[in-house]
Amino acid sequence: MKTKFIYSTLLSFFSLLNIAAQDRTTVTATNSEISDNLDLRAVASIFGDSENLEDFERRLNDPKTPISNLDLNDDNQVDYLRVIENVQGYTHLIIIQSVLGRDLYQDIATIEVEKDRNNRIQVQVVGDVYMYGNNYIYEPVYYSTPVIYTNFWVSNYRPYCSSWYWDYYPSYYIAWRPFPIFRYRNHIDLCINFHHHYNYVNYRRSHIAYGMYNGRRSNAYEMQYPKRSFSYRNNGYANRHELDNNRRIKTIAPRRDWNSNADTPRNSNGNIRNNQPRTYAQAEQPRDNNTRSYSNERGNELAQPNENRPRNYSSNMPQRSYNSTREQTPRGNSRSENITPSRSNTRDFSSPRGNSNRNENPRSHTRRT
Repeated sequence: MKTKFIYSTLLSFFSLLNIAAQDRTTVTATNSEISDNLDLRAVASIFGDSENLEDFERRLNDPKTPISNLDLNDDNQVDYLRVIENVQGYTHLIIIQSVLGRDLYQDIATIEVEKDRNNRIQVQVVGDVYMYGNNYIYEPVYYSTPVIYTNFWVSNYRPYCSSWYWDYYPSYYIAWRPFPIFRYRNHIDLCINFHHHYNYVNYRRSHIAYGMYNGRRSNAYEMQYPKRSFSYRNNGYANRHELDNNRRIKTIAPRRDWNSNADTPRNSNGNIRNNQPRTYAQAEQPRDNNTRSYSNERGNELAQPNENRPRNYSSNMPQRSYNSTREQTPRGNSRSENITPSRSNTRDFSSPRGNSNRNENPRSHTRRT
């Protein structure tokens, strides 16, 4: 009987261990979402703040303000992102690629810029289908016309193509290790300029850009890991937007007010975590012992002492009269004498304080026999 009880207890214990191990495995799989490592709103933000595409590529890979956290080749270093461009008429197709090895590239996103007949410019940042799912698109609305537009539609414009490749990078670039995903989420909010607006849509506006992209897509990582696509990683969700709306994202100190981090990168005006240092200049003024005045508290004038000026207390103290003489009669065992002040030039005690004509009767002391 005891043996059966011990066996049943051990079986229950190992069952609980298996359940706990399955829970840990589920959490690990949820935190390995590839698309969490590059926020397309940050890409749209620095695109609107760049002077040209060369400056845009520098901002993508600046180690001082890391925009990307992608490490697709698993070398424990964030991948370098290069930029190439294709132009057809008034349409510019800008492709962002991750450099994985020698002549190995994986498309991450495209930026489609098009100007219509009325000179209205439309920009869409489109996530790659393998990385973000189908039709994961952001349309930035810039609060002022970006400087980068002035270079796009000139007569002698030459499409941009990055000159950097595997193991050959610009001098400003220093590879860094990927952040933990919760830290990247909190950090990337500080790199987004929230003077701009970023509208999510699920359709593409430029049919020309869509046709230009066919046949130019690089997918080295997809060819190596076909079962790591978004549809395999997140079965039942069309794209990253649907995934975000149906999952709980754990972060440290979540940011509810996006506008608090306006005019950044890394919040030069602002929120990881609009956070201006506290100041107490208005709450407490420094003390100055040289200018402190007590005239309103005590009613006495405390000026700098002047030894040559006589003191005058007549304005603050009641005036005593010492003109009347006080008659002192001797007490029983005391001698009769006239009491005179010890200092005649300062104070006179000949007059009584309250009653000027008061007579004191002598006390009689009798000796006991």
